Amino acid sequence: MLSAAAGAQFPSDHGVEVAFAGRSNSGKSTAINAITARHKLARTSKTPGRTRLLNFFSLGKDRRIVDLPGYGFAEGPREERAGWAPLIDALRPRASLKGLFLVVDCRRGLSESDLDLIEWADPSRRRVHVLLSKADKLTRAEGLKAHAAAVKSLGTHATVQLFSALRRIGIEDAQDRLQSWLESDVEAEKK
Repeated sequence: MLSAAAGAQFPSDHGVEVAFAGRSNSGKSTAINAITARHKLARTSKTPGRTRLLNFFSLGKDRRIVDLPGYGFAEGPREERAGWAPLIDALRPRASLKGLFLVVDCRRGLSESDLDLIEWADPSRRRVHVLLSKADKLTRAEGLKAHAAAVKSLGTHATVQLFSALRRIGIEDAQDRLQSWLESDVEAEKK
């Protein structure tokens, strides 16, 4: 739909938006592609920090997802990286922003930056769901342990699931969650 370098470039604030965020190289673009079943919707790269703007993707009439730049280690000029925080903050007051998928590499677990982003999303106003990505890299027991640790850390602030685009773990659950968020809020706006 469009890539925005400033809040003034965002689409009009109506409809329903769901943001995708995560540390650089957490598998965010891969998750977007798997969940939307569009293999090249979000550009993937092995180089951290390739997403440098807020990318808005249309999922139908008045329904969008927003791909946020990764945080943590990222390639790119320091001045450009410093501009990402104000850009992301410009997204926060939007009435159309109804939810956040936070992509976390399950081998690393939740970081302080991840918890800060959940606070930014304001779980009292918006739904937050954590995808513990790259679950295929763990044994079943390790995956269950990572999931339990995330559930304990998040409390009631967010829901969480294991996810792997490669092994197709949790894709349908994530698709169902995204669809329900997009549909429930569009129906609420009609009333």
